Amino acid sequence: LAGRSQSGGSTQSEGAVRDVRIGIVSDIHGNAAGLATALALMGDVDELLCAGDMVEEYRFSNDTVAMLREREARCVLGNHDLGSQPLAIDTVVHGHRLVLTHASPCAPHTQYVMPHSPELKRIAGVDADLVVIGHTHKQMVTRVGRPLVVNPGSAGQARDHSNAKRLSFAVLDLSAE
Repeated sequence: LAGRSQSGGSTQSEGAVRDVRIGIVSDIHGNAAGLATALALMGDVDELLCAGDMVEEYRFSNDTVAMLREREARCVLGNHDLGSQPLAIDTVVHGHRLVLTHASPCAPHTQYVMPHSPELKRIAGVDADLVVIGHTHKQMVTRVGRPLVVNPGSAGQARDHSNAKRLSFAVLDLSAE
């Protein structure tokens, strides 16, 4: 993932070491205006990840998919999506092992992961530095064992009372180590 700009070109000169910015969205549910706002607010990112639920049965899903494709986003399948996206992506980003999935990365991979839930504790056993999830529409950043668990909330259907039910996204800054 590291080293690609939004236009697909190299973002690093040979031998140069720099920080990498990863934009993260989830649970867009076809809200093209919400996604466009999130992308504008996050600014330049080296990579865009989508933790599923890109579309809905209605509401501008084609526009949403077009924006994600234009940004060459890496997307996983959510419970509202149709298509050929993978259920999970397991990769290395700037020296950090990252697992991206819509719900829990633990079998059966459909569970909601909430703060203080038993499911969150299970993620401590995932062999990753970063676990990016969605599904709950609620923002969360917490470390459980080795993995830092990041849920950006929802860029399309706000349900998080802790942030006054505002649409949300995340930007992860990975420093060179």
